[in-house]
Amino acid sequence: MSIEKLHEIALSVRNWGRWGPDDEIGTLNFITPASIAAACRLATRGQVFSLGMPLQRRGPQSGQRDRFNPIHTMFRDGGDAPRDRAAVVRTQGYGGADDWITMPLQCTTQWDSLAHVFYDGKMYNGYDIALVSSHGAEKNGIEKTKDKIVGRGVLLDVARYKGVQRLEPGYAITPADLDATAAAQKVTVEPGDILIVRTGFMATYLERGDWGTFDSDSSPGVSVYTAPWMHAKQIAALAADNYAVEVRPSELPPFRSPFHNCAIPNMGLTLGEIFYLEDLAADCAADGRYAFLLVAPPLPVTGGVGTPINPYAIK
Repeated sequence: MSIEKLHEIALSVRNWGRWGPDDEIGTLNFITPASIAAACRLATRGQVFSLGMPLQRRGPQSGQRDRFNPIHTMFRDGGDAPRDRAAVVRTQGYGGADDWITMPLQCTTQWDSLAHVFYDGKMYNGYDIALVSSHGAEKNGIEKTKDKIVGRGVLLDVARYKGVQRLEPGYAITPADLDATAAAQKVTVEPGDILIVRTGFMATYLERGDWGTFDSDSSPGVSVYTAPWMHAKQIAALAADNYAVEVRPSELPPFRSPFHNCAIPNMGLTLGEIFYLEDLAADCAADGRYAFLLVAPPLPVTGGVGTPINPYAIK
């Protein structure tokens, strides 16, 4: 029955053609100039919260799923710099340092593009998966969203609403949980919002200073049955503090990521993963304001199916 149920949910949220046959940004179309201007007015204190994790070798990837943590090295450093005046003159009077980084584009805090997940041989808006080749994505690449992901961010701190530091591994967040959390926080989820869900899952690994198998452990996350709720609310994008936004293990095996299957290729919903939310959540609880200006542009990687980011929540 899981195949039939997944297909039923996927078709119920499908947005193919909603914004025309050439659309490549999906639900980000819900963000408008008026909604961005309104979100800017939420920044009253000038307080900035970085929601991005550091790009470093000690990170959330264990290597079990072919992704690895960023590898940062120098190709010009202080050891290469001239050390006496004559040497400085010979090198035209200056020295410096340069570095490079090697990493999968989805190894840390990141957005998935709408070319990241396929469904029945298609990606979002009915584009053929053959359009994603070794050269990248000809359609739905992450660069198409380079000036789109800014607007009203809303944090739904489900863990805090439930009275726990973190939800239990395998806990599936339901539409009722999202509604109850919003009501308790006195915030209304509006069309065009960038919704951020806190499960508390990351806190365990941060506290012990060891990511271990963060990327493969069972984790709390949104249920596949929240997809119609997201669709009805006209959410522009969705992010969370766990590895994959959705609950693990899967609610609809053998599909590993049934929410992804519904959200990305069918709804056209941009997903953000591994967001650092602890400081923002504490501040929202202190001042009672769970809506803020969120500025979270991707790196404009041409044809990319994902990108690391350092999102700003500004209050």
